[in-house]
Amino acid sequence: MRADTIFALSTAPGRAGVALIRVSGPESGAALKALAGSVPPPRHAHLCDLFDTETKESLDQGLVLWFPGPKSFTGEDVAEFHIHGGRATVESVLEALARVPGLRPAEPGEFTRRAFETGRLDLAQVEGLADLIDAETAAQRKQALRQMEGGLSDLVGAWRKVLVGLMAQVAADIDFPDEDDVPGGLTAKARPGITGLRAELEEQLAKGEKARRLRRGLEVAILGAPNAGKSSLLNALAGREAAIVSAQAGTTRDVVEVHMDLAGYPVTLADTAGLRETAEEIESEGIRRALARAADADLRLVLFDAQLPPDEIAKREVREGDIVVISKADLNKDTPAEFLRVSTATGEGLAALEARLADEVVARAGLSETPAITRARHRRALEDAIAALHRAETQEEAELCGEDLRLAARALERILGKVDVEDLLDVIFSEFCIGK
Repeated sequence: MRADTIFALSTAPGRAGVALIRVSGPESGAALKALAGSVPPPRHAHLCDLFDTETKESLDQGLVLWFPGPKSFTGEDVAEFHIHGGRATVESVLEALARVPGLRPAEPGEFTRRAFETGRLDLAQVEGLADLIDAETAAQRKQALRQMEGGLSDLVGAWRKVLVGLMAQVAADIDFPDEDDVPGGLTAKARPGITGLRAELEEQLAKGEKARRLRRGLEVAILGAPNAGKSSLLNALAGREAAIVSAQAGTTRDVVEVHMDLAGYPVTLADTAGLRETAEEIESEGIRRALARAADADLRLVLFDAQLPPDEIAKREVREGDIVVISKADLNKDTPAEFLRVSTATGEGLAALEARLADEVVARAGLSETPAITRARHRRALEDAIAALHRAETQEEAELCGEDLRLAARALERILGKVDVEDLLDVIFSEFCIGK
C-alpha cells in the first residue's frame, strides 16, 4: 500500500453541470474532514457544504462519498467530491485539497495503476478499461466492457488451471516414479491434454484477428480510374463534403480519410487517387500511395464508371473479396446485374451498398461470443504459450516436458500482468487521462 495520497479531477475539464474529484490513499479521510467537516457512512452520498481549508470560506455545496479500502476502485481509502462543474468551483476545490497535508496531484493513470497494484484489476482488465474509455462505437464498447469485467482474465485463468493439472501429472512422473500408488507413464498420458489445450489456444488466436480489427477499426479503400466517382461516393457514405469533387481528372492526389460508425462498428473510408498511367510526378506518388493503402485495407470498393468500358488498370486491381461497384448508374441502365449499381446524384443503390458494407464489416470484425485477444501483447504471449505446448507434446523426457509446460503457464500469466511486465507498466498507464 502506498504511503502518499493522490487527488485529481476525474471528469472532463471545462464547464459542466457536475464535476467529480477523486482522492485515493491513507489521507482520504483527512481530506473529507478538512473540506466537508466529517467522514460520511461508507458508500452513502452525503450533501454538505465544502469549505476552504485555510480561510474557511464556503466553496460549494455538493455530495461527498466515502469508500474505505479495500472495497474501493483502487483498493485504498477513496473519497469522492461531486460538485458543480464551473471552472472556478473546480479550481477552488482542487486548490483546497492541495493544501491538505499528505495530498498531491495524481499522475496520468495513477488511480488505475493503484487498482492494479492492490490486485483489484489485472493487466488485461486495465487494458479493457483503457479501451472502454477510448471506445467510439457500440461494438467497441461491448468488447472493451467484456474484457474490463474479466472475461479474458477468466478464460486465461481456465487455461492456466488446465496447465497446472498437466504439470502436476508430469511432476508426479518425475518425483515419484517408483511409488506403488502413482500410475506409470503419466507424462505420456498427459500428452492428449497438452494437444487439446494447444488446439484451443490456436483457435482463440485465429479468432483474435477479428477482435483486433474491431479495436482499431476497419480500413475500407475506394479504388478506381480518375473520375469514376470515388470522391462523390465517399461524400455520400460520409454524409458530408469530405473530399473535393471535380470533373478534372487527377483532383485527388493524396488519401482522403473519413471516420464513421457503420452498424456500430468503426470504419475508416479512404478515397484514393485515380489509377492510370501518368508521367506527372505528384500524381504518380498519389497513385503509389493509393495502391499501398489498398494493399493494407481490410476491405476494398472498386468503382467502374457506368458510361465507359471497364477500365483495364482498375480491372487488374480487383481481388477476391472486393466489392465491385458500378457508379453513375443513373446515366446508363445497361450494366452487368451481378454488380452493385449506385448513383450519388439520385441516391440509387446507396442503401444497398451500405447494407453490403455493414455485412462485410460484421463478417470481418464481428463481436465474438467469447472473450477475444485484442492486443499485440496478448497475441505474442499466446504465441509463446502455443510454441511451448508444441515442444511439450514431443518431449521424450518428463523433465523437459514439465519445463515447457511451466514456460507455457508463464506466457499466459504475462497476459494478466503477473510476470515480466515491469517494462510495460509506465507505457500502459501513461495512456490514461489524469483522474483515471
